[in-house]
Amino acid sequence: MSSAIRLTAGATTVALGLLLPGAAASAAPAKTVKITVMASSDIHGNALNWDYYKNAEYDDSAHNDVGLAKISTMVSQIRADRGAGHTLLFDSGDTLQGTPLDYYYAKIEPITSTRETHPMAKAMNAIGYDAVTLGNHEFNYGLPLLGAWVKQMKAPVLGANAVSARTGLPAYQPFVIKTMNVKGEKPIRVGVLGLTNPGVAIWDKANVDGKLKFLDLVKTAKKWVPVIRGLGADVVLVTAHAGDNGLSSYGSDLPVENAAAMVAEEVPGVDAVLFGHAHNDVPQRFVTNKATGRQVLLTEPSKWGQRLSVVDFTLAKERGKWTVTGKSSTTLNTNSVAEDPKIVALMKKQHDKTVGYVNQVIAQSKEQLSAAESPYKDTPILDYIQKVQTDLVSKGIAGTADASLPVLSIAAPFSRTAVFPAGPVSVRDMAGLYVYDNTLLGVRMTGAQVKDFLEYSAKYFAQVAPGAPIDLAALTNAGGTPDYNYDQLSGVSYDIDIAKPTGQRIVGLSYQGKPVAADQQFVVAINNYRQSGGGGFPHVSTAPVVYNAQVEIRQALIEYASATGTIDPATFAEANWKLVRDGVPVF
Repeated sequence: MSSAIRLTAGATTVALGLLLPGAAASAAPAKTVKITVMASSDIHGNALNWDYYKNAEYDDSAHNDVGLAKISTMVSQIRADRGAGHTLLFDSGDTLQGTPLDYYYAKIEPITSTRETHPMAKAMNAIGYDAVTLGNHEFNYGLPLLGAWVKQMKAPVLGANAVSARTGLPAYQPFVIKTMNVKGEKPIRVGVLGLTNPGVAIWDKANVDGKLKFLDLVKTAKKWVPVIRGLGADVVLVTAHAGDNGLSSYGSDLPVENAAAMVAEEVPGVDAVLFGHAHNDVPQRFVTNKATGRQVLLTEPSKWGQRLSVVDFTLAKERGKWTVTGKSSTTLNTNSVAEDPKIVALMKKQHDKTVGYVNQVIAQSKEQLSAAESPYKDTPILDYIQKVQTDLVSKGIAGTADASLPVLSIAAPFSRTAVFPAGPVSVRDMAGLYVYDNTLLGVRMTGAQVKDFLEYSAKYFAQVAPGAPIDLAALTNAGGTPDYNYDQLSGVSYDIDIAKPTGQRIVGLSYQGKPVAADQQFVVAINNYRQSGGGGFPHVSTAPVVYNAQVEIRQALIEYASATGTIDPATFAEANWKLVRDGVPVF
């Protein structure tokens, strides 16, 4: 004889052995149920498998695909295979920034004014997410836009460690408990705690300062996990917008940035951590909890909808309670499925508007300008950024006590593939050069501080002896330094001697032909990410701010190009820095 327990909503059948005549009671198999949890993260505005900057279907060297339309197909397949009532779907943050689609509905036709449903809310609602967690980029466009999106989302938006600066109370829903009914049995209750990244306090200081505080992930989880367990959760998950290496990009002034594994190690009662932020593909990782000795599962589904984490839990009925007895996870590649036509149709109007916007011609370029060599050569295309930033800050400080100071500017090679074609230049071309939603500030620095800043930036290069062959593949990104953390400075002249060790590389730093004095004063045009401590550059986060009009740099580039109508390197290109070895130019 046999019978079965069935999960509702067409879930898979779970065999329950009954005692055969003469069998010992101890031989009865435990009642077990399997459930599946799916997780995306770091979608960054990718609704469809489309590259707005290339005006073509997305592709990369590994032939990854992107977008929620791909995620939707994969989720539907898993729900059909495992039973919809047998599955849950979560996201670990960074949804509202990253593509022109997000930008369009934040800045060009902002949902705060039009009341139109944000494309990411529209798609996620259609797919049927059970909860989503706040990422740090959710705060980029300000709290009003974030608040509008939260209201539009059918799924709860979680962020237990984002609290009111005034009251200390959670500013967003801390957790949710989902109930999965088991026919003839006690339901299975799955608790989900959402944690966002403390770096928001730095990266979006202008949007959150005095309004929100961002608490330590581990301490917050230690507070809320017992509450979730106390409310009867049989399974406890943490969705964390935090990498797993325990390190921070901003030093020790704030709680740890990448604390996902620390939560697993230090907080008893967590079964799995679904994490994001680092954009890595982590199919399955186990961490031992220090207090209980239990294995905690971690998984991260890469970025942009390229992967979907799938976590399987086995639960057994023990003394009237469901207990997790097994767990495993993997990440599935979304390039193995087609886009869900339902999501494609749903996105069509908003997608088409965005495509039209990014392809608007805003200027004519006298010649083709490429960023391909920008990481190791002074290129005109980056000088264009420097020109716009310098002009804006110079105008901004006119009539102030700092008006007589020289204005310098920093820019980094965000994209090696950026190009201004000869002839028509579009919004898409400009956005491809400046891929981040940074705002512009001006800070006052001394000559000594400027030199320290440049020395720190120059750690980006490998040390190469005089006469040794130059391998471009090994020359840059030393120590894992990303391109966006290599700042070039305009307004002064200098050489970077890559034959010398880090900290001793800046040679001949001069302003208008004269050596820069240690106490000489400058105003430096800088983006908010760098000024607020991103990348750990010295002096800038404590330097006096003399200009902050909340101008978005990418939009400033677009408006400058539109106003002038022409992009002519003769009006802005100036080769003011170069790589050398013992005074001999590398290129």
